[in-house]
Amino acid sequence: MIPKHTSGTMDDTMQIVLAVVSSVASVFILLLAVFVCACCWQKKRGSDEEHVDKLVQKYTPQDTDTRQLGKRSWEDKDSTVGFQSGSPMLRRKTINIINGLLDRFERPSRNPVVAEHVQPSSSTHSALNDSLGMRNPATYQSINSAGPQNHRTLSQSNSQKSTTSTDEENGSVWKGMKNFANMLMEDPVVEEELPPPDPTEGVDCGLGKLQISLSYDFQTLTLTLKVLQATNLIAKDFSGTSDPYVKILLLPDKKHKLLTKVKKRNLNPRWNECFLFEGWPHNKLLEKTLYLQVIDYDRFSRDDPIGETYIPLNEIDLSQSPVMWRFLQPCKDSRGKLGELLLSLSYQPAVGRLTVIVMKAKDLKAKDITGASDPYVKLWLMYGNAKTEKKKTSIKMRTLNPVYNESFIFEIPWERIREATIEVTVMDFDKVGRNEMIGKVMLGSKSGPLESRHWNDMITKPRQQVAQWHLLKD
Repeated sequence: MIPKHTSGTMDDTMQIVLAVVSSVASVFILLLAVFVCACCWQKKRGSDEEHVDKLVQKYTPQDTDTRQLGKRSWEDKDSTVGFQSGSPMLRRKTINIINGLLDRFERPSRNPVVAEHVQPSSSTHSALNDSLGMRNPATYQSINSAGPQNHRTLSQSNSQKSTTSTDEENGSVWKGMKNFANMLMEDPVVEEELPPPDPTEGVDCGLGKLQISLSYDFQTLTLTLKVLQATNLIAKDFSGTSDPYVKILLLPDKKHKLLTKVKKRNLNPRWNECFLFEGWPHNKLLEKTLYLQVIDYDRFSRDDPIGETYIPLNEIDLSQSPVMWRFLQPCKDSRGKLGELLLSLSYQPAVGRLTVIVMKAKDLKAKDITGASDPYVKLWLMYGNAKTEKKKTSIKMRTLNPVYNESFIFEIPWERIREATIEVTVMDFDKVGRNEMIGKVMLGSKSGPLESRHWNDMITKPRQQVAQWHLLKD
């Protein structure tokens, strides 16, 4: 029976033997590989040297060639170094030079060559020629070889050739296809529809407009006028509305007038009323002018005209039964009938102070027997229909064109400036009887068009004097 420590020693000995054997085998394999590589390299080197020797022997020139070369080189007058053709040193040097050139520029083998067609990149000359529209490559080479002195001329020729190529392309069928494709790809251009022109005749003065229709019966000799409606009339009442009606005349006759109904508190009234002018031959109507005046009805005072329009019948084709819009114009009969007053307004929002300057008046209506008046101006501050504060100027005796230049201050908070109204009245002073009113003006944001414009200009231009003439009204 073998002891335990003896078996352990044998195992260690076997491991050592195996390690030594594996190391020796590895070294042997490595040496074998090195030897094989050395043999292969030596064989390849020998074949290369043999091939070179064959090429040298094949292309080594004869003595006659060498002499001819030396003779031609000596006869060259442009050569800088002369040499003798019969020198052995020259032949050896020439052979060495030719051998070196032959080694560098060997003739290719006659083995079949497979050619590959590769598309040129965008950086090559051919791609550049195509992009410039140049079909001849020699043209591009001549451009590259041109000196700086010819650069401008060559650039011009290139631009001309490019333009010619572009014209050819534009005239081709391809251009039509491109245009058709672009038309399909692009969004359609939507033309902006312009609003139809305003059919209203006349000049817009901000007084509103009136719609009527005319027709004529040639058998009964009757002219039919239909007053349809009015829109955007100006407000004549303190409440911000008007009570309009229409007065109709067939000028030059002023005795026979026709009136529509009154539309209460309406700035866009609709009448739809018909009026007949019977027994008028057509040739007689062509000499007449139709006059229409829109008036604001007042129960306790004189009616206030809003605007008017004239329609010469010789300018209208009555057989077509036309329907027309007409802008209202300022009434000429009432303009300046009572006189005019020049006022200046200034408002300071920070302190809520309104300054009214009564400057002067002109063409006032005479109230005395002598043909003159004794005018003065009275001012009332009003909120709605309530009068809160009164001011008045001095009296100018026996004149129709007084000059005052007197200022008056009213305390109006900024939050109530839109509610406030200044009533300006020109009065005629009488010592014996009662003072008479010549005319008045209402200044406020809800007054007439001229008065409200003056008031709004005052608000938009704080701390500035804004002056304006105003027509006096009943």
